[in-house]
Amino acid sequence: MSQPSMPTPRTRVVREADRGVYDRETAYRILDEGFLCHVGFVADGQPFVIPTSYGRKDASLYIHGSAASRMLRQMKEGIPVCITVTLLDGLVLARSVFNHSMNYRSVVILGKATLVEQPAEKLEALRLLSEHILPGRWDDARQPNERELKATSVLRLPIEEFSAKVRTGPPVDDEEDYSFPTWAGVVPLEMTAGTPVNDPRLDPARKVPHYVSNYSRQH
Repeated sequence: MSQPSMPTPRTRVVREADRGVYDRETAYRILDEGFLCHVGFVADGQPFVIPTSYGRKDASLYIHGSAASRMLRQMKEGIPVCITVTLLDGLVLARSVFNHSMNYRSVVILGKATLVEQPAEKLEALRLLSEHILPGRWDDARQPNERELKATSVLRLPIEEFSAKVRTGPPVDDEEDYSFPTWAGVVPLEMTAGTPVNDPRLDPARKVPHYVSNYSRQH
């Protein structure tokens, strides 16, 4: 399948166009650091936006869920979808309330998802999802049985029509506001993992795995 020239009319960033980024390397870095996406679609004239986990392999994004879910039932029919991933990096406090902002990195992907039916690809996609969220866990836990696989649908969305948007740096005030007597700057935000909490029924002799005690979303 030929890939559309980037950006397309649908993915070109219009507002704050200077923040638009269209290269795959940037988009992939954002996708690989995040693990929660929002899937937008229309069913029977009603828009829905559903949060879900995802995984990526090369130029394909995989999502999964219950085979009975509204989202996956609709997407299996090939309806257009919009998937977004956003990472929040900081609160930008300007001197003017109007000029407050956020530092962020986001990706929007448009397209049609298709059902993954080949058993080996389906299992591999579920492994990708697991490893994307917590690398090392797939081999350390019980893997899906036949009943669980049958109850789960996996969809593949080609990463073909997409755009990223990035805001970094300090606040930008109107020139006359720079003398206004208030603090201005950036409050950095990042996701950090806390101390792992054992399951109450865990064997006390079972040690916390390295991939859990050293968990990080930084890539």
